[in-house]
Amino acid sequence: MSAGDQTTPLLRVKDLTVEFRTMDGTVRAVDAVSFDVWPNETVGLVGESGCGKTVTGLSLLRLIPTPPGRIVAGSIELEGQDLLALSAGEMEKRRGSQIAMIFQEPMTSLNPVFTIGSQITEVLRRHRQLSHRQARELAAALLAKVSIPDAERRLDDYPHQLSGGMRQRVMIAMALSCNPKLLVADEPTTALDVTTQAQVLEQMRELQNEFRMAVILVTHDLGIAAENCRRALVMYCGSIVESGYTGQIFAHPRHPYTAGLLASIPRIRAERIAELPVIPGRVPDPGNLPEGCRFAGRCAYVQPRCHQERPVLRSDTDGGAVACHYPLGAMT
Repeated sequence: MSAGDQTTPLLRVKDLTVEFRTMDGTVRAVDAVSFDVWPNETVGLVGESGCGKTVTGLSLLRLIPTPPGRIVAGSIELEGQDLLALSAGEMEKRRGSQIAMIFQEPMTSLNPVFTIGSQITEVLRRHRQLSHRQARELAAALLAKVSIPDAERRLDDYPHQLSGGMRQRVMIAMALSCNPKLLVADEPTTALDVTTQAQVLEQMRELQNEFRMAVILVTHDLGIAAENCRRALVMYCGSIVESGYTGQIFAHPRHPYTAGLLASIPRIRAERIAELPVIPGRVPDPGNLPEGCRFAGRCAYVQPRCHQERPVLRSDTDGGAVACHYPLGAMT
């Protein structure tokens, strides 16, 4: 999906830092993360579980549970307005109407004791000042738009009466009910089978074109990112270690971590599944991070400098950026 013609990013995140207080001390889950999202583009936020992807997405909507978490630094500007400077009430008005989120597991996001219809109409009445009848008619239309059959009748169903794919479509309908300009989709297809996964992603692409919105797709699945995202941000240990156009990153990864992730994708060769490469070592303890590069202990190209000095994210000539002292392709 290409970006719009605008010359100003829709979303501008600068030095976002999020910490959680635990019994073992303070953990920095997101560390000085910066990125832009342009109108009508899809940006992939990729990396292993626990790298900070979901916390970053929740922070954009100020949904970090406080306590134990809190945003300690940075700014999140949506159309030039810093969301972190808004009062709780002002943020509530923008959440849903300007920025919305699809959560990873719809069964935990939908209230099991209320019908699907009541949950969608509540959102519509709160943000769009509709009557109950108008909200119900629009809710049925939204369910039909996300390919739920017999939408009017389904409004009276409870979440447990729907399949996983249909519950995820309900979440999409709720997220799009107020025409947001930015949608954060957190692992929207994780619990779905491959066929349903493809259907849901195709549905999201069609709705993105119709609603002309930007999408941040949070995923650990590099194949999904490759097929759906214009640009990708690769996260490791709470920081972005590489960013750029998806095709460029997948064809010529600059960071050793990115290269390791790509190498670990299962491939079928010579009528058998090839042995799966793995990245050696373990992710550092987030409560006791190393002084230098956080990937140094697992990197095949590590040098003494890597243990002593943390690399910063620097722009490449191809429009991307990499946080590595010795990026791949530049090494002799």
